[in-house]
Amino acid sequence: MNRRTLFRSGAAALGLGAVGGLFASCAQVSRNPYYSGPVSDHFDGTRFFNPDGEPPRGFADILRWRFGDKPADWPESVPLQAQRRPAERVDDLTVTMVGHATMLIQTRGLNILTDPVWSDRASPFSFAGPKRVIAPGIAFDDLPAVDLVLLSHNHYDHLDMETLRRLKAAHDPLVITPLGNDAVIAGTGLRCLTLDWGEQTEAAHLGVQCVPSHHWSARGVGDRSMALWGGFVLTGAMGSVLFIGDTGFDRGRPYRDLPDRFGNLRAALLPIGAYDPEWFMADQHQNPDEAVQGLLLSGAAYGIGHHWGAIQLTNEPREAPRKALRAATARHGLAEGRFRALAPGESWAIPAL
Repeated sequence: MNRRTLFRSGAAALGLGAVGGLFASCAQVSRNPYYSGPVSDHFDGTRFFNPDGEPPRGFADILRWRFGDKPADWPESVPLQAQRRPAERVDDLTVTMVGHATMLIQTRGLNILTDPVWSDRASPFSFAGPKRVIAPGIAFDDLPAVDLVLLSHNHYDHLDMETLRRLKAAHDPLVITPLGNDAVIAGTGLRCLTLDWGEQTEAAHLGVQCVPSHHWSARGVGDRSMALWGGFVLTGAMGSVLFIGDTGFDRGRPYRDLPDRFGNLRAALLPIGAYDPEWFMADQHQNPDEAVQGLLLSGAAYGIGHHWGAIQLTNEPREAPRKALRAATARHGLAEGRFRALAPGESWAIPAL
């Protein structure tokens, strides 16, 4: 088996949680091990789903992808320009890229991590699965005191148990996550608060609301879409900030109603990678042009592109999302620098509205 075939097997089965998706698509499952609650417009009593949206692809499409076009060659490793040692606290709003979907948001004295992953692989195994090609932009031991973790969903490139255990031991943050993911991380000992789409809570002086995204979930065999996925909007005196870990563009529906609900967003942290081949990925992973459209629909003043360049999950070259984002911002008439694809170790003090 050659390297690219190994990559496809690992990325499909581990990084994207497809093992669970494949088996769940044909298994008869009567019990959800993560969540029990009333039927809703996005929960059928056993599984969550995207209302009027597309389900994850099945076995035949996985095979078509695996044996189709070859993935681009990524470098085995990319040098980190410099690891960032963040300030202990920030008065206004600064975002530092760690890598993939992991970012440190510092605002009004709070330190918030998104989808924290410091492990070498996005996998349940230490010896197999998609491997990061660039070191984290912040060394774990250089993290300031972490108050809050926003955990968008349970795929291995977003929910990493080893990192969560380290965070518990070093910082004991509160985790806020969509329904069902508390059962996944129960063994870490972390304090955890779950939200359904549209529900909100408070963390210190910030409001935190869970908002819909178009995606899915799985950790293993038979648990596809049994824990909810979503994004978050932080609200407070610093302005509103949107974080989405993964989403398909879904005709713009993750973004369209945000201005009416939250006013002018100050910043949107949006995924821009893992979109090729688009016939397979588009329903669950937006491309850079769609991310720009999402930024415009959301009314956000500034954007940060993540989910690129750290872990190879799909076919596109490593630098393709960043290049495509630059082209898309020009095509849609955005001012230069308004929507940036941060590299690990880069920080951005977001301008005030």
